[in-house]
Amino acid sequence: MAENTWLVVGLGNPGPRYELTRHNVGQLVVDELAGRRGETFKAHKANARVVETWLRPGGPKIVLAKANTFMNVSGGPVAGLAKFYGIDPSHVVVVHDELDIPFDTIKLKVGGGHGGHNGVRDIAKALDTPEFPRVRVGIGRPSGRQDPADWVLDPFGATERKNLPILVGDAADAVEQLVDEGLLAAQQKHHAPRV
Repeated sequence: MAENTWLVVGLGNPGPRYELTRHNVGQLVVDELAGRRGETFKAHKANARVVETWLRPGGPKIVLAKANTFMNVSGGPVAGLAKFYGIDPSHVVVVHDELDIPFDTIKLKVGGGHGGHNGVRDIAKALDTPEFPRVRVGIGRPSGRQDPADWVLDPFGATERKNLPILVGDAADAVEQLVDEGLLAAQQKHHAPRV
């Protein structure tokens, strides 16, 4: 196993139609991480696009990834990349949208259920374990009677769009801290109320 290599997967759906939808916030986060390093995604045979880079010079290697498949079947590409790079599930960080967390909030955890998130469910099945770190980016639930399945595929609202760069930046910081200092340190920083 590649000891100090991490796979960071941003969940989302492919194509311009979904680019700025709530469901694709995970991909926006890995785009931010790649952008910070001046890197662009390249095609990979595991049906994904990847960037191979480092957390910082001399630091852990990170493979940023976006599956080319729809989110509900992201498990195959994620498991394929983990196998290709020899990365244990404990070093596979999945960044995804979370309905049960208010917009503008980030929570980190390892393992547990999928909370109805089909992308997370498919990855847990493909990796044969739910024990992988998750950076959950809050998108909140729709108000009124809108179906959550439609809500996640809608673009962010105008007010959300103003705060989106901060949310994406904070989630990217959370990924970096998780890789660098571990889950607890990242939770202590990112679960605290903003001042």
